[in-house]
Amino acid sequence: MRDTEPAPVPVSRDARHTRATPEPAAPGARASHDFRVDLERIRFSPYFSRLSAVTQVMPQATSGPVIHNRLTHSIKVTAVAREIAVGLLYADAPTRAIIDRLGGCDPVVVQAAASAHDLGHPPFGHLGEQVLDRVARDHLGLTEGFEGNAQTLRILAELDTHGAAQPGLNLTTAVRAAVLKYPWTRLEWRDAYTDLPPHERPRGVGQPSVTGAHKFSVYSLHAREVEAVRAAYPAIAPWQQTVECSIMDIADDIAYSLHDLDDFYRAGVLQHATVSAELRSWLRDRAEMAALDAAELAARPRVPGYRLEALRRHLLSRDGWIADDEAFGNAVDRVAEELVDGLLAVPFDGGIGSERELSAFIRRWLDRFQASIVVEEHPHVRSSHVRLATQAWHDVMVLKFVHTRFVLENPDLATTQRGQARLVEALVRGLDEWLRDPDDAARAPRRLLEQVEEATESYHELRRDDPWRLQGVSDDASLARRGRGRAVIDYVASLTDAQAQSVTAQLGR
Repeated sequence: MRDTEPAPVPVSRDARHTRATPEPAAPGARASHDFRVDLERIRFSPYFSRLSAVTQVMPQATSGPVIHNRLTHSIKVTAVAREIAVGLLYADAPTRAIIDRLGGCDPVVVQAAASAHDLGHPPFGHLGEQVLDRVARDHLGLTEGFEGNAQTLRILAELDTHGAAQPGLNLTTAVRAAVLKYPWTRLEWRDAYTDLPPHERPRGVGQPSVTGAHKFSVYSLHAREVEAVRAAYPAIAPWQQTVECSIMDIADDIAYSLHDLDDFYRAGVLQHATVSAELRSWLRDRAEMAALDAAELAARPRVPGYRLEALRRHLLSRDGWIADDEAFGNAVDRVAEELVDGLLAVPFDGGIGSERELSAFIRRWLDRFQASIVVEEHPHVRSSHVRLATQAWHDVMVLKFVHTRFVLENPDLATTQRGQARLVEALVRGLDEWLRDPDDAARAPRRLLEQVEEATESYHELRRDDPWRLQGVSDDASLARRGRGRAVIDYVASLTDAQAQSVTAQLGR
């Protein structure tokens, strides 16, 4: 926020952007009722329902019905988050006092945030997110590009509807704050804080480039609302998540680490021999690998153990506040023993025995992570007020490495994603071309045309209220282009995988 702007007026956690006359409620019951209303508004949203047909990691069409989608992932994140939040209700008195000073923690708020956290994911998951960001900046002239977390807030604040009175779901302050995993806009990191080394920047910012922060949860269109929401949490630094958001974020990491692994095991993507070679080679030769220079390590990424050693060095340089060689070694050893020598040693065959082994594996790790929660009043800038304990944090890092190394970099998946990337880009370009056709634009989908009008009006309001946020020219033609581009991105991001394929085919792209 600029020094010349007035400070937002603090609001209560249960306040809504637009408050209707409240229903009668027993003393102390109002906030709990409002939070449950928020949870149901999110779960009844068509944006929530569409997640059942959006890719999580592996394409459903080629992997059978057992593969997670964004909806089943969100449901499991919600379950894990609720378990952590309920556990904190029974924490010791000093921990409870910290939570109260930071603004509180309601399990229903946590569930609402967890249910909403992936609403902004476009077709084909993270791949679609990357393509939309690039095309939005390079082709549509949107300097902020696209980011799934920021799109989530945009859906909740403007694109979704609850009744006819106002746009958005009109959620409480607490729930809106709890979805802000990266509570800043992209462009504020383009010019500020660039002199800070990576290990002193908030998690998600990384190394800002000319395009700004890599991760962000707020488009400039919603920055003023977010400032008002964050004013309800004066004890939390501007770059920090609320307690409830921290819990949602941890639950997302846990679910990604474990429940996605469920998919990879069932589908036979994780091969015992290759995963074992990577982990066991590093455990055996870690001293020799530690002595290698960075150039040699980078030049031979396929040598078993080298990529794991690169991860160890990366964690130490980026997250020295928690990274520890002993804990890292323990994590590799544990994953090697329980995942490689335990679960992967017997391929999944669809039988009851395999199902029981998989269920027991997931349950053990879930219990371990949920028992490893730490609450801090003054966390490191790259940490959060609620985090995983040191050993559990390293365990998650190694599990994520297994995903990246042996699933996301799988050549078969890369081939599929290449085609999906071309499809998303063609769809964006095709819709934008249609809207710029003076003879045929009026026949574009009605929802798209309405979104163009609303997005353009939003940019005009931004020019009126906070012109400096536009970060560039703001004449009417420029705002019209931005409104059209943002509407195209909104439209494409709201499609399912199958809908994206169908619309692209219909456009002849």
